[in-house]
Amino acid sequence: MTTIAERFTATPSATKMSLSGLAVGVAGLVVQWIADPAEFPGFPPGIGFIAVCAALVVAAGRWWAPIFSVLISFWIVLGGWAAGVLVPNLRSDNAGTVVGNAVMTAGLVFAAVTGIVAMIAGRRS
Repeated sequence: MTTIAERFTATPSATKMSLSGLAVGVAGLVVQWIADPAEFPGFPPGIGFIAVCAALVVAAGRWWAPIFSVLISFWIVLGGWAAGVLVPNLRSDNAGTVVGNAVMTAGLVFAAVTGIVAMIAGRRS
Protein backbone atom coordinates (compact mmCIF):
# COMPACT_ATOMS: atom_id res chain seq x y z
CA MET A 1 0.00 0.00 0.00
CA THR A 2 1.40 3.38 -0.96
CA THR A 3 1.37 6.36 1.31
CA ILE A 4 -0.32 9.63 0.42
CA ALA A 5 3.08 11.31 0.03
CA GLU A 6 4.22 8.65 -2.44
CA ARG A 7 0.96 8.93 -4.34
CA PHE A 8 1.23 12.73 -4.46
CA THR A 9 4.83 12.51 -5.70
CA ALA A 10 3.70 10.22 -8.52
CA THR A 11 0.88 12.58 -9.48
CA PRO A 12 1.32 14.18 -12.93
CA SER A 13 2.36 17.84 -12.92
CA ALA A 14 -0.89 19.04 -14.52
CA THR A 15 -2.82 17.39 -11.69
CA LYS A 16 -0.49 18.99 -9.13
CA MET A 17 -1.23 22.36 -10.75
CA SER A 18 -4.94 21.71 -10.31
CA LEU A 19 -4.35 20.85 -6.65
CA SER A 20 -2.34 24.07 -6.30
CA GLY A 21 -5.32 26.00 -7.64
CA LEU A 22 -7.49 24.39 -4.98
CA ALA A 23 -4.94 25.44 -2.33
CA VAL A 24 -5.12 29.04 -3.58
CA GLY A 25 -8.91 28.80 -3.40
CA VAL A 26 -8.65 27.73 0.24
CA ALA A 27 -6.27 30.63 0.91
CA GLY A 28 -8.87 33.01 -0.52
CA LEU A 29 -11.53 31.53 1.76
CA VAL A 30 -9.24 31.96 4.76
CA VAL A 31 -8.72 35.64 3.85
CA GLN A 32 -12.49 36.10 3.65
CA TRP A 33 -12.96 34.35 6.97
CA ILE A 34 -10.38 36.56 8.67
CA ALA A 35 -11.83 39.70 7.07
CA ASP A 36 -15.43 39.00 8.07
CA PRO A 37 -15.85 36.07 10.49
CA ALA A 38 -19.54 36.88 10.97
CA GLU A 39 -20.16 35.84 7.33
CA PHE A 40 -19.39 32.23 8.19
CA PRO A 41 -21.21 30.12 10.77
CA GLY A 42 -18.11 28.90 12.61
CA PHE A 43 -15.77 27.31 10.07
CA PRO A 44 -16.13 28.07 6.33
CA PRO A 45 -17.65 24.90 4.86
CA GLY A 46 -16.02 25.53 1.46
CA ILE A 47 -12.63 24.74 2.97
CA GLY A 48 -13.82 21.28 3.98
CA PHE A 49 -15.41 20.60 0.59
CA ILE A 50 -12.25 21.66 -1.24
CA ALA A 51 -10.04 19.57 1.07
CA VAL A 52 -12.18 16.47 0.53
CA CYS A 53 -12.09 16.93 -3.25
CA ALA A 54 -8.31 17.43 -3.20
CA ALA A 55 -7.94 14.25 -1.15
CA LEU A 56 -10.11 12.38 -3.67
CA VAL A 57 -7.88 13.59 -6.53
CA VAL A 58 -4.78 12.24 -4.81
CA ALA A 59 -6.40 9.06 -3.53
CA ALA A 60 -7.99 8.07 -6.85
CA GLY A 61 -4.73 8.41 -8.75
CA ARG A 62 -6.39 7.84 -12.11
CA TRP A 63 -6.38 9.94 -15.28
CA TRP A 64 -9.92 11.10 -14.46
CA ALA A 65 -9.21 12.02 -10.82
CA PRO A 66 -8.90 15.80 -11.49
CA ILE A 67 -12.65 15.79 -12.20
CA PHE A 68 -13.04 16.40 -8.46
CA SER A 69 -11.04 19.64 -8.80
CA VAL A 70 -13.16 20.70 -11.74
CA LEU A 71 -16.47 19.88 -10.06
CA ILE A 72 -15.76 21.64 -6.75
CA SER A 73 -14.37 24.67 -8.59
CA PHE A 74 -17.42 24.96 -10.83
CA TRP A 75 -19.75 24.33 -7.90
CA ILE A 76 -18.28 27.14 -5.80
CA VAL A 77 -17.61 29.71 -8.54
CA LEU A 78 -20.62 29.12 -10.78
CA GLY A 79 -22.87 28.37 -7.82
CA GLY A 80 -21.78 31.57 -6.09
CA TRP A 81 -22.36 33.54 -9.25
CA ALA A 82 -25.79 31.93 -9.90
CA ALA A 83 -26.85 32.48 -6.29
CA GLY A 84 -25.97 36.15 -6.59
CA VAL A 85 -23.30 36.02 -3.89
CA LEU A 86 -20.02 36.19 -5.82
CA VAL A 87 -20.44 39.54 -7.57
CA PRO A 88 -21.66 41.45 -4.47
CA ASN A 89 -18.70 40.04 -2.51
CA LEU A 90 -16.35 41.33 -5.22
CA ARG A 91 -17.95 44.78 -4.77
CA SER A 92 -17.97 44.74 -0.96
CA ASP A 93 -16.82 47.67 1.15
CA ASN A 94 -14.62 45.22 3.07
CA ALA A 95 -11.26 45.02 1.27
CA GLY A 96 -10.53 41.60 2.80
CA THR A 97 -13.74 40.20 1.39
CA VAL A 98 -12.93 41.55 -2.07
CA VAL A 99 -9.32 40.30 -2.02
CA GLY A 100 -10.34 36.93 -0.57
CA ASN A 101 -13.03 36.46 -3.21
CA ALA A 102 -10.69 37.47 -6.02
CA VAL A 103 -7.97 35.07 -4.80
CA MET A 104 -10.48 32.26 -4.28
CA THR A 105 -12.07 32.75 -7.68
CA ALA A 106 -8.72 32.95 -9.49
CA GLY A 107 -7.45 29.82 -7.72
CA LEU A 108 -10.60 27.82 -8.43
CA VAL A 109 -10.78 28.87 -12.09
CA PHE A 110 -7.12 27.87 -12.41
CA ALA A 111 -7.90 24.53 -10.72
CA ALA A 112 -10.77 23.87 -13.13
CA VAL A 113 -8.78 24.71 -16.26
CA THR A 114 -5.70 22.74 -15.22
CA GLY A 115 -7.91 19.87 -14.06
CA ILE A 116 -9.44 19.65 -17.53
CA VAL A 117 -5.96 19.82 -19.11
CA ALA A 118 -4.75 17.09 -16.72
CA MET A 119 -7.62 14.78 -17.66
CA ILE A 120 -7.04 15.29 -21.38
CA ALA A 121 -3.30 14.69 -20.99
CA GLY A 122 -3.89 11.64 -18.79
CA ARG A 123 -6.40 10.14 -21.18
CA ARG A 124 -3.99 10.50 -24.11
CA SER A 125 -1.08 8.81 -22.34
